[in-house]
Amino acid sequence: MDEILKVDHLKAGYGGRTILHDISFGVKKGEIRMILGSSGCGKSTLLNNILKLYKAESGTITYFGKTFGAKDGLDSETRMRTGVLFQSGALLSDLTVAENAMLPLKRSMPYMPKSQMEAIVADRLEKVHLLHAFHRYPSELSGGMKKRAALARAIALKPELLFCDEPSTGLDPVTAHSLDELLLELRDTLGVSMVIVSHELESIKIVCDRFVYLKEGYVHFDGTLQQGLDSEDPILKTFFSRKSTKEPKSDDTYPFNFID
Repeated sequence: MDEILKVDHLKAGYGGRTILHDISFGVKKGEIRMILGSSGCGKSTLLNNILKLYKAESGTITYFGKTFGAKDGLDSETRMRTGVLFQSGALLSDLTVAENAMLPLKRSMPYMPKSQMEAIVADRLEKVHLLHAFHRYPSELSGGMKKRAALARAIALKPELLFCDEPSTGLDPVTAHSLDELLLELRDTLGVSMVIVSHELESIKIVCDRFVYLKEGYVHFDGTLQQGLDSEDPILKTFFSRKSTKEPKSDDTYPFNFID
């Protein structure tokens, strides 16, 4: 399979402090690639830099065969081929579910007739099993429904590559399992590849094809889920043998505005 995303020797951090020293890995078409590691290891920092929400110190990122340098931003064509599901969902409270899901369409194709936008949004809401909430507001949704509404927005443009930051965090086990199954369903029906940051063991074991494990700013392990589970590496053995998947909330945040 061809790699649709490639990170090469990425070095990045904040305020003069380097967090990621030398990160390289790729994402193949049709796979679910996960970014794992202990709390504070730089998982969300890596995602921020891949998405070009921050400028890295050095290294390159290649999307769909187009390479971007450390200081480059992503062009509009590349952004349209990607979607993002943020940890909080980031739904706008004064907009309905449909209006939230319509934001990427309004931003990328402002001259599209509203009726056509509504038809696309209805299709995406149906794909995440949330069509019945078309006219509801975020305050009327459960936690799992909010994640699915945000997911509908993330796939509004039918992206080829979907990024998810801790998608099942804060959900009860049954709802989290349902969301994991939905991600697999979307991978198979839409053909979308995924990069997922997570620490939830149950989710990792359900959706992961391959993963990178970060430690002290470097890639400590890069391989398939089964290779990781079978590894005698003490760090991986400790990670996969945990009884609890709870970890402190990361300090990393996303400076993202769907209106801009």
